[in-house]
Amino acid sequence: MSEKKALIEAALFMSPDPVSLSTLEKITGITSKRELESILEELKKEYEVDTKGIELAITPEGYHFKVKEKFINSVSSLTPHADLSGGVLRTLGLIALRQPIAQSQIIKIQGNKAYGYIEKLEKKGLISSEKASRTKVLRTTHEFERYFGKSLKDIQENLRAVFESEAGKQPGTQGDNREIKAEDFTGENPEDKAV
Repeated sequence: MSEKKALIEAALFMSPDPVSLSTLEKITGITSKRELESILEELKKEYEVDTKGIELAITPEGYHFKVKEKFINSVSSLTPHADLSGGVLRTLGLIALRQPIAQSQIIKIQGNKAYGYIEKLEKKGLISSEKASRTKVLRTTHEFERYFGKSLKDIQENLRAVFESEAGKQPGTQGDNREIKAEDFTGENPEDKAV
């Protein structure tokens, strides 16, 4: 079992995205869901100790390693947030600035491709949605703040400053086509970190 556990740990470490049970079954050859979940629970307990900087997290997409919350502010500048494309970041920025915001407003601003962006953000746990009449109301989650290592208020201030510097455009309005980058959320310039 220790080799299977090591293989699961390696798979979770290598994957940039959460790994589903079915994918872990294929990688490890474990056919028993109970056995696989038992190994994952064992791994989770091993990483819960205070001497570890990461933990095993469970999301709707699957299992993944993430930095423990108490260390996130110290190391968040090291991640490029490369798992989110420009369109997804733009959608997330609109939600962060104008929340709670109706999904229909996002679609009006960005077009139908935003449905896919919203779905990805929900799967990552960065936003939540609540049914409201014929649309959904979207908000950021605690995971959103953890992901960027900043408070919602700080992120909103950074995003407002970015939008206002762009020819006085109002954030999240039609015709506002500014490309949003991950550093716009954190207010940090990656070039400042180069040593």
